[in-house]
Parts: sequence; structure tokens; C-alpha cells
Amino acid sequence: MISKSETETVSRALQTALDAGAQKARITYSKSEEDLVATLNGEVDKVTHCSDRSLSLALFADGRFGSFSTNNIEPAALDSFIRKAADIVRRIAPDPCRDLPDPSRCCREAVSGDELGLTDPEREKISPQMRIDAALASSVFRRGLPLPEGCRIISEEGEYSDSLYETLLMDSNGVCCRHSECSFDYGVETTVEAGGEKYSGYWWDSSSRHRDGDWAACGEKALRRAAAQTGSAPAGSGKYNMVVDSEVAAKFVSPLLTALNAFSIQQNNSFLTGSLGRQVFPEGMTLKDFPRIPGQTCSKLFDSEGVATADAAIIENGVVREYFVNTYMSNKLGMAPTIEAATRPRLMPWPQAGLGRDDILGMCGDGILVTDFNGGNCNQATGDFSYGIEGFLFRNGRIGRPVSGMLVTGNFLKLWHGLIAAGDDARPCLSKLIPTVGFADVDFSG
Repeated sequence: MISKSETETVSRALQTALDAGAQKARITYSKSEEDLVATLNGEVDKVTHCSDRSLSLALFADGRFGSFSTNNIEPAALDSFIRKAADIVRRIAPDPCRDLPDPSRCCREAVSGDELGLTDPEREKISPQMRIDAALASSVFRRGLPLPEGCRIISEEGEYSDSLYETLLMDSNGVCCRHSECSFDYGVETTVEAGGEKYSGYWWDSSSRHRDGDWAACGEKALRRAAAQTGSAPAGSGKYNMVVDSEVAAKFVSPLLTALNAFSIQQNNSFLTGSLGRQVFPEGMTLKDFPRIPGQTCSKLFDSEGVATADAAIIENGVVREYFVNTYMSNKLGMAPTIEAATRPRLMPWPQAGLGRDDILGMCGDGILVTDFNGGNCNQATGDFSYGIEGFLFRNGRIGRPVSGMLVTGNFLKLWHGLIAAGDDARPCLSKLIPTVGFADVDFSG
């Protein structure tokens, strides 16, 4: 989708930045298009086509730095924009820590943009009517699927979309990287009524390949999730074993990744400051980054600086192995640079491979299965958290009645030290490959 002429425009823009007085520069050109069909109660509600492009410019001039963006890449307008940007940078206070990454760390293999096989030529063959047919066929509103007695479906909102996203990154050190990715998505929210109360369930799926989508299954799953909440109510306050479904388990991993970012550490806003090389998690916990999984959405060969990604241990047997340190933070803190953030973090199975949700429920015995979160917050400086939850009580490993209107509270370091098991059932469509996890003695209030 990024044409030869657009590539030449980016190359000329880079030279213009240097001619305007920048000693170094980086240009990132992004282009995307998306087609979407929304349905309401089994009827077409909205059809849209969106396309977008943007050019981001990072200039390094006379020890100063500035970043700018535009969507106008007409030669005269772009030339004027770049020269004005360079003039602005010269007026900014010096920041000697700003720099391009060492070229030896940068990606040189992202030439075509599809080295990871994330684009699907079938997308070009999809007509508007085919999209409408796919969205309507995925609806379950009029199918008459079985529901518990006294429960009826009252609304269903679905969205089918397919998109193509491309990025071209060039810098004055000779780096030139491309990334191309297709995404085929369907998400649906279904609402049912039972006993005068309404309950909603949501499910979605995504793939880089059109043939892998099973959208009808999403509608059925959303309907089952909604119906399963019938009669939900809080359980008693106290300590429970907690199992967190793989669909939402990233909620307890994302704050760890944020705390391992050098920016958080530099801002004194990380509960993992000083943890590098130390065992601060249990031996059974290993979190790795697998950024280059072929065919899987969100995989990437380089980060936003053009630095090459690579498989890496983030936490290994409880020991913190890596902070996320971009070039700026490396110079500011005197730390060795890494990539700027985890690309495809995966919590590894423990204590053995092959465990699913039912296995972990059995290992935990009695407790609460968390299937969704409703608001809440996390203090990144201390690691304390409080989240509203929905889910189910379970006893002897078997799911019982639904629960809602409860809070789970605690501290991330203490929570992870209570790790009972991590499954092997992470959903490949999620950006973070976090499986079902089980924890001991977690505080809940109803």
C-alpha cells in the first residue's frame, strides 16, 4: 500500500531535514485503511470505509530535539513543514540525552514489510457485499439458540472489520524498515433479560488471515457469557483462591511491564525500581518476549526507533532480567539500551505445559474465577491495586454461581508470590500472551 512514490517522498523529506540544519533525523510514515460493517439486532446498522496517513518527524539539531507530525505529504507543503520544524527545534532548550539509536542495534531485515507473513492477499478480493454478508451471518440475534428458562435475548451489537496497516521508518544513519499487517476482526456484545434484570456478554476474535475467522462462534460465545451471569450477586468478603481467565489475565501483567519501563523508573513511579538481576517474583514465574512469531497479530521486527526486536527473558524463574530502555532513557540514566517495550510478552506455563482453565480450577480447589474487570486502579509507585470484578464462585474445581459487584485488592508483588499455576491457553489474537493464572489467598470484598 505504501507506493514507490511515497517511499521516495519519505527519502526526500529526510534529506530536506538535514539540509534544513538537523544533524540527525528520523521519519516514520504510516498508512492504514479499514472497512467496517456494524450490525444491530441482526440488521446492518453502519458501513464505513476509513483511510489515514501520517508522517512523524524527529529532528536532532544543535543538541536539541523536537518531534512533529503531519498528514500533508505534498512536496511543497512538506518541505515548508520540515523547514519550519527545524527552525522551532533551534529555539528549544538543549537536551544532550536525545539521539538516534546505535545503527548496529537497528533492524536491517525488514525490507518488504511482510517478512513475518502478516498480510493476506485475500483482503483485496473482499467486496463490500461480502463484508455485509459476513457481518449478518455472524449475528445470532434471530437464530433462536437455547437459553436458560426465563432468559431472552433483547439486543445484539456486532462489528466486522478488516484492515491493512503499514509503516515505513527511515533515519539519517541509513536505517530503512518496513512493516505491513492485515487484521480481520469481529466483536459482538449481547444483552439478555432475566427476572427483570439485564446482563451483557462480549466476545471477539482477530486474525491476520481471513480464512481463520470463525465469527459465528463469537456471537454464540457472547450469548453464553451473557446468559451465564443470570442471577449474579456478590459473595462474602474474605480471602479466596483466585483464577483469572486468559481473556483478561493481562490485567495482572501489564502493570509489571509498565513498572519495568525505564521512563517509570526515571520518574520514580515504579514499584520495581532496583529489581534488575534480583529475584522479586516466585521461582515458578517466567515471562518472556517473543516478538517475531510468524503470522501472529502484533508481531514486529523493530520498535518505533527502528531497533531490532529479539526473543528475550523479561522475568526468568522470578529474577528480573530486563528493563525496557530506549535510547533517550539509556543516555539519561546510564543504563544499557534495550527495546522500548515488550512486543509479544508471554507468561510461560507452570508447573507444567498443557494446563487449561479447568486444570487450574482443579488445582485451586475452591475460590473465585474472574472473567471480567469493571474499573479500578493501580498505584504504579507502590504496586497496590483495587479492581472491580465479575466471575463465578467455584468449589472442588467446578464452576458454581455467578458473582458481581466485588472488589479484588492487594499488592502485585504479594499477589505473584501466591502464584499456584499458569496455564498454556493464551489466546493468540491478544497482544499479550497471558494464559489462565491461579493465585492463593487473595483479598475480595463484596
